[in-house]
Amino acid sequence: MNVHVGLNVVDLEKSIEFYNNVFGEKPVKKKDDYAKYLPEELQLNFTLNVTSEVTGNQVGHFGIQVENQEDIDRHKQRLEKLGFFTREEKDTNCCYALQDKFWITDPEGNEWEFFYTKEDVEENKTEQSC
Repeated sequence: MNVHVGLNVVDLEKSIEFYNNVFGEKPVKKKDDYAKYLPEELQLNFTLNVTSEVTGNQVGHFGIQVENQEDIDRHKQRLEKLGFFTREEKDTNCCYALQDKFWITDPEGNEWEFFYTKEDVEENKTEQSC
């Protein structure tokens, strides 16, 4: 599994320059409003998501990327049995990728997504939270 962090930013280019230095590598995917890093030395899926304003907490959400659909189903069932409410999304276009996922919310209101990326896509649909 990979940990996923989606960070909200106002100035994508300035943030890319900063994180290129932090990770010592460039994004694996870059769009006008989005950049994705998969740092070679970390089990991390780190994204920069452009927003018009950033105040307070800059974290959009956290996530756990899994290897296959069976892992999504297993974790969803496990967490529901423990009493967590899950919000499921199938075949959703998010972060320039086709994904199956579900969401849970921690006690402080932070959202966590468990997701499986089926394939990359060229357009990012904005009707869903990513």
